[in-house]
Amino acid sequence: MVPRTPHILLVEDNPADMRLMREALKEGQVLCNLHWVKDGVEALDYLHRRNGHANSVRPDLILLDLNLPRLDGREVLADIKAHPELRRIPTVVLSTSKQEEDIVRCYELHANCYIAKDPLSFDRFLEVIRAIDRFWLSLVSLPPRGDDL
Repeated sequence: MVPRTPHILLVEDNPADMRLMREALKEGQVLCNLHWVKDGVEALDYLHRRNGHANSVRPDLILLDLNLPRLDGREVLADIKAHPELRRIPTVVLSTSKQEEDIVRCYELHANCYIAKDPLSFDRFLEVIRAIDRFWLSLVSLPPRGDDL
């Protein structure tokens, strides 16, 4: 089997955080296709391939912020994990919240992991991205995309 370039869906409302993610992926030499949506409604439209996202690629990994406009990350996570075709996509919560209730709730909703992204320096954020790359994109065997079945 030929290795494929993974697709990552970044669900993040802050354009500065999106740019930081792109820069960290580039700096960390993480080979991937990054797709960005700005809120929870657009995330679900992308994942369910509706409202302008009919040709979206099923991501190999979702990086999900919690505090999103229109539909928050907890609701997005609940929808993902309730849907048979989406639930197997590893979903990493990246949030500024360190509140125990947020962490517990995300794991109750079957988040695959929770990373607090407190106001990090770029070097610390780069460490986080490299760790995600090493674990989720290099070490773990990801399930086939719905497109690959």
